[in-house]
Amino acid sequence: MDWLKATAVEQGQAMMAGVLDPVDQTEAYLAAAAAHPYGTRIYARMTPERARAEAIASHDRARAGLRRGLLDGVALSWKDNIDSAGVATEAGSRLLAGRVPDRDAAALAAATASGLVCLGKTHMTELAFSGLGVNPSTATPPNAYDPDLAPGGSSSGAAVSVALGLAAAAIGSDTGGSIRLPAVWNGVTGFKPTPGALLAEGVVPLCRRFDAIGPIGRNVADCAAIFALLAGQKAPDLDGLGIGDLRLLVLEGLPFDEIREAPAAAFEMAIDTLGRAGARISRAAPDCVREAAALTPVLFTPEAYGLWKAQIEIAPDVMYPPILTRFRAGRDVSAADYVAGWDQLNRLRLRWAEAVAGYDAVLLPTSAILPPDAAKLAGDEAFFAAENILALRNTRIGNLLGLPGISLPTQQPACGLMAMGAVGDDRRLLVVADALEAALA
Repeated sequence: MDWLKATAVEQGQAMMAGVLDPVDQTEAYLAAAAAHPYGTRIYARMTPERARAEAIASHDRARAGLRRGLLDGVALSWKDNIDSAGVATEAGSRLLAGRVPDRDAAALAAATASGLVCLGKTHMTELAFSGLGVNPSTATPPNAYDPDLAPGGSSSGAAVSVALGLAAAAIGSDTGGSIRLPAVWNGVTGFKPTPGALLAEGVVPLCRRFDAIGPIGRNVADCAAIFALLAGQKAPDLDGLGIGDLRLLVLEGLPFDEIREAPAAAFEMAIDTLGRAGARISRAAPDCVREAAALTPVLFTPEAYGLWKAQIEIAPDVMYPPILTRFRAGRDVSAADYVAGWDQLNRLRLRWAEAVAGYDAVLLPTSAILPPDAAKLAGDEAFFAAENILALRNTRIGNLLGLPGISLPTQQPACGLMAMGAVGDDRRLLVVADALEAALA
């Protein structure tokens, strides 16, 4: 078995059984990342001393019969906007070059306390403000399917590290799709929890009211186990539902506007598979979705620019121009429009909850497009802006409505099925997603 590409849960089970040693596995990941031709485009910086110390401690606990849980000794990568004590955390931006926090983020501290191994920090979109994953300021990771394509972002290196067998799983962040989009474009699974379900302390912010951290893994079980560990909970029982128990709603309308042929066909093939497996599927296009999407310009960019204005305007020339343009789009939005926008969004969230009551999940294509050519994106700002809007359009629906969401691969490379659950019902969504995954397999 290729343990580097085994799931995090499989690795934990093997360590628990004494079949796999955490020290050997950590050394294998460190060596694989160092030897990979794109390793330095995936990891912004490795943490080998920390990783080895944590792996040795896990090995010793196992010998003493004191393992701290299923994932004790499993090695993860961490997005470079999640603070790590004594190691630079620069959020993919030269604005933060040399920023070294003095303590771990709450999520990394919780993972370490549970025995997980930190391999290092992965490259990301500058300040997490794009879904494409292109970052000439630091590095653009390769797409796992084709290194010439965009990897998706902003958790680009996180998803690629998992897809290429350079980490068992990864922790990323998601403000408008930044976990789910790179997950689907690299053939892995990404889970965005409800904002606030996991502590964001020590995470470099973009838009605090939308930001969420979450796992990227090889399957739903990995995401469920890691989410539960970071939340301080027992992992959910994924055997509680079968596909025939599910009532699902396909979200029509906006998610299919200007959708490209391959993502649309892959999604419909997946829906057909779920229906033939016994799921009860309906279709609807609640008006509140388009109304919520129309609020995007007055909600995301003003908060992002408000948080970063001082640092940006001191040294705007060090920023990647398309990202600078996105931030500055927020400077002319009035406070009155921002407040009114949030008031309207809160009403729309109530209408959404009423419209989808009784469904186990709402399904839609993860992205309307396939990963574009990275060089073309980097060289054409208008193309970058247009593709970025379409790339994030579907995932951002869940962010606007405050929902947990998970992206699952389909049989077509870089095409995904996204399931959205009810606000705060993250564990239930993971159980539903496991049933979807089993049917799609």
